[in-house]
Amino acid sequence: MKEYERKGLLERVNREAATVGADIPEEIEVQGEAIDLRSFVFEIKRRDSVPSGERDRVERAKRNLRRERLERLEPIEENEVSYERGEELATSIIGIDRALEALEGLDAPDPETEEQRQKAADRKRWMSFLKKALGRDDAGGASGRTRF
Repeated sequence: MKEYERKGLLERVNREAATVGADIPEEIEVQGEAIDLRSFVFEIKRRDSVPSGERDRVERAKRNLRRERLERLEPIEENEVSYERGEELATSIIGIDRALEALEGLDAPDPETEEQRQKAADRKRWMSFLKKALGRDDAGGASGRTRF
C-alpha cells in the first residue's frame, strides 16, 4: 500500500463524522467468535435503559469491540496489508465505531435514579418557594424588590 493510501485510510477511520450514515455490521468476528452485532445492539437499544443484569454483558461487549478495533487498525498503521485489505478493515472499523457509539449512548439506570429524580423535584420546589419568598412572580418580574 502506498503511503498516501495508508494515510487516507487512517484519516477515514479517525474522522469525527466517520460513522454518520454507517451501518452496524450484521455479524462480526471478535477474538475468533462470531457475534450477531447488529441484533445485539438493537436488542439492547430497544429498551429504555440497560437492565442491571445486562450491564456487565454490555460493558464486556464494548471492551471486546474496542480491543477488536485496535487489532484491526494496527495492520493499517503498520502498513502490513494491501490497500484492498486496508479498505475492508477501515469499513469494519467504522462499523465497530458505529456500534460503540450506539452502546455508549445508552442510559444505564443506577440504583439512585429515583433518588436523583426526587432531589431534582425538591430543588424545583425549593426554587419556586424562594422566588415567592423574594417577591418574584412566575414571569420573572419583581414586585418591589431589587433583582440580583
